[in-house]
Parts: sequence; C-alpha cells; structure tokens
Amino acid sequence: MAFTEQQYADMSSTLQQVKAEIHRFIVGQEETIDYTLYAILADGHALLEGLPGLGKTMLIRTISEVLDLSYSRIQFTPDLMPADITGTSMIERTADGKQQFTFQQGPIFSQMVLADEINRATPKTQSALLEAMGEKTVTILGDTKKMACPFFVLATQNPIEMEGTYPLPEAQMDRFLCKILVPYPTKTELMEIMKRTTGAQEIGLQKIMDTSTLLEAQQMVKEVLIADEMLEFATDLVVATHPEESQPIEEVKQYAMYGSGPRGLQSLIKLAKARALMNGRFHVSVADMKAVAKPVLRHRMLLNYEGEASGKTTDDLIDCILEKVKQGVRK
Repeated sequence: MAFTEQQYADMSSTLQQVKAEIHRFIVGQEETIDYTLYAILADGHALLEGLPGLGKTMLIRTISEVLDLSYSRIQFTPDLMPADITGTSMIERTADGKQQFTFQQGPIFSQMVLADEINRATPKTQSALLEAMGEKTVTILGDTKKMACPFFVLATQNPIEMEGTYPLPEAQMDRFLCKILVPYPTKTELMEIMKRTTGAQEIGLQKIMDTSTLLEAQQMVKEVLIADEMLEFATDLVVATHPEESQPIEEVKQYAMYGSGPRGLQSLIKLAKARALMNGRFHVSVADMKAVAKPVLRHRMLLNYEGEASGKTTDDLIDCILEKVKQGVRK
C-alpha cells in the first residue's frame, strides 16, 4: 500500500476539520454534507434535491471555499443555451489589423460548478454537461478542451415545481455518482439559522485543504482496500435492483421497471471507499455499503406504473433490498 495507516488517520482528521469548518456556517444538514464530501473524494458529481431555501447553493459555495476550489454558478433557465455553459469562439481583431477566433471560456471551466435548478433547462442544454461530466472534456467546433482538475458538477433541483421543468433523462441522471435528498431543518436548527443569518456577525471561512491535498485524498480513496466478499455484496445489491432477474425480490419485481447498471456498482464502491477514508479506515465495511446504497441507487431505479400509483419510492425498494440481501447470502 502506497499510504500508511498513519497517513489515513491524518487525512481523516483533516477531513473532519473540513466538516467542522463547514458547520461553522451551515446549520445541521449532517448527511447532506457527508455525502457531498464523499462524492468529491470519490471524484464524482452529486445531485442535491430539496425544497427552495434549504441552503443547497450556500452549502456548495461554502464547500468550495473550505476546499479552496475555483467556483462558478450556472442558473439553469429554459432559454439557457449550450454556449452559455461551455463558452464560445469570438472574432477579435489583432494588433496588426487581422481577425482571428478567440475562445471565451464558459462557467463550466471551474473546479467546482454549481448547476442550479438543472431541470429547468431544455434537454439540449442539459446535454452540454454530459461530455464534461463523463469525459471531463468539452468539444467546441471540433476542438476538444480539458476541464479543470479536479472537476465537480454539483447540481440542484426542486422536487415540487413541475411547471416549466424538463426531467433529467436517465443517461444524465446516471452520470451523477449520487443523489442526495436535502431534508427540512428541525425547529432547533431553524432557530440557529435565524441567529446566524439575521444578526450583524459575519462568519469568515478558513481554507482547510488545497488542490494538491484534495488530489492526494482522492488517490487514497482509490487505494482503500475492498475484500472479495464486500465486492460480491455490492454486486448482489445492484443485481437485486433488477425486476427481470432470475430470482427477483418480490417488491422489486412488483414495483420496479428498471434497475441500476454497471455505473451504479462503480459508484457504490467508490462512495463506500470515500466513507471509509472519512472514518479513518483503509478497508470497506458492510456498514459503508449500506450507508451509501440509497444515495447511489435511488436515481438509478425506475418505478413502474403500479409503483408510482401505490406511492412507493425507490428508497422503499432499496430498504427491501438491504433487508433481504445479506453479505453473500440472500434470504
């Protein structure tokens, strides 16, 4: 192993400092912060879904400050064009009077990109993100340009306003490592939010990590050990999301239309490894797998008509899968 046990412990301590610094500004949202950091450590993109005003945008901006990452925000609207995201080539006159094309970078060329209300843009504009998210490159007029390193897209969407929205296609949903549900704050948290946001005191955030430290943390995540039985358990979880499997789980067969693909299995293992690092371990446990199963699989399962009509959610089906798929053995 390239990294020692002490290095893992030190990195875990640094990451806990990152969390503590974020909590100086963000009230509550424990799981939301954890899973967003897991996605960043696993070098993936995250989709945050929650009601308006829950601090999704503020959380992402805070994380970019604490991790010292360049940040840009794209407000998705129905009239947003792909060139508004990627940038465009413009004709400029040189000093000797000649004309030449000069590329003006769009907001996608930042290390952390906030795609705010991503489901408000048209499919054509949404697809402009696909290449950047998948291959970390952008092709403009035949010229391929590399993204910043590291590069993350953290997108938000509103689950209740359906008018004027364009649901994300399955291909784009699958590009997100995880889908995080942002909960409504408790009464105590609401009171604390009011104290912090309506008073005169301003909170200055410290930069806890830099790009090189984050890249080192990402490499440490890749080298976290995963035993064969853990790999088999993860595979069993993903296979169990398929209703057409030879021995399907009854609830999945009844309520699911489609299950997760291979990218879901990759995401499950990556996020479990990131959780292990956050907790100072260099091996993946069953608890890691179970903890990340819902964020990884909830947007990769599609309910059928009966599932939607009965009020079931993909989280309900994942609960059934976690209950019936044991490590190496299915009930």
